[in-house]
Amino acid sequence: MSLPVRIATLVAAFVVVVAGAVFLLVHYLLYSPATVTYGAGLAAGSGQTVHVVMQEDPQNTVTSKPDWVSYFIQDPSTRKWVHTTIFQVPADTKVDMTIYGYDGCTPLRNPYWGHVSGTTGGVAYEDGKKITQLNSWAGCNVGHTFSIPGINLNVPMGTPGINASLCGTSPCTSGPHRTMTFSFMTPKTAGAYFWQCRVPCGGGYVTGFGGPMQTIGYMTGNMEVVS
Repeated sequence: MSLPVRIATLVAAFVVVVAGAVFLLVHYLLYSPATVTYGAGLAAGSGQTVHVVMQEDPQNTVTSKPDWVSYFIQDPSTRKWVHTTIFQVPADTKVDMTIYGYDGCTPLRNPYWGHVSGTTGGVAYEDGKKITQLNSWAGCNVGHTFSIPGINLNVPMGTPGINASLCGTSPCTSGPHRTMTFSFMTPKTAGAYFWQCRVPCGGGYVTGFGGPMQTIGYMTGNMEVVS
């Protein structure tokens, strides 16, 4: 290989590395979605309940990644859907969670994630029906999960089914879906509690856990607990 060709190859490789670094910096380190605050003004351990409302969609048509599955959070003051996965709640407080599941089904790699854990009474409700497990291997039953490892919380998200005509514009306001409800207590210790979907729904990425699965604002986020 001649010297000019080797130099050109090295320059091209350098440009690729720099471009990759810039992409990571902008999309993963500098990108900071909004924080939706619930229970503003409530003291920790007040005995009151906050109501957190979310939805998960088969796409998100409000960003430059329209094919990425995504969660949205509803602002409690405006009732508008915000493209973010960061919400703030008071410490030592009961949270009533409602999540609308608009996406289709994906089999769980590990059936453990189909079990409900960490909720009040160890149960969740799918369209009002009490559940302790959704078996994704027995049928098209699970779309995503809402999982906070730091408090051992895991709730599988129901799905409208494999043959359903899914919502095509985000945030979804109509179309077939499942309504998941459950309650849990926030920790007494303030901090940022990481949460994520445990279903490999990052299409086009190795093992399905790349892309939206690793990006805050899509299928992973933080529950910020404040004292």
